[in-house]
Amino acid sequence: MPRPEVLEAIKEAESEADSRVEAAQNEAEEIISEAESEAEELVSTAESEARAHREERLESAREEIEAERESIIETGREERDELVERAESRIDEAVELALERFTEAVHAQT
Repeated sequence: MPRPEVLEAIKEAESEADSRVEAAQNEAEEIISEAESEAEELVSTAESEARAHREERLESAREEIEAERESIIETGREERDELVERAESRIDEAVELALERFTEAVHAQT
């Protein structure tokens, strides 16, 4: 092969190699860009799911607290009702005791 033809073949090969390298770099950049976008989407999805899970747990905790609160209030009401009932059942006894002491105090002064 004559020299000019060899030089032309080398130039064509170099040009083709440069084109392939550039295409490979462009493809690599595109793959990296797609991977970064996919990673950002995965992170965003994971964050959304984490927020939703947190909200579910908070709501569940709120419901448990509300149920416990209602239970405590109901227990308090029941205890109050028992105390009122016991107190009411002793009113006659308390009045009688007060009258006895009053009578004794009156007799002690005479």
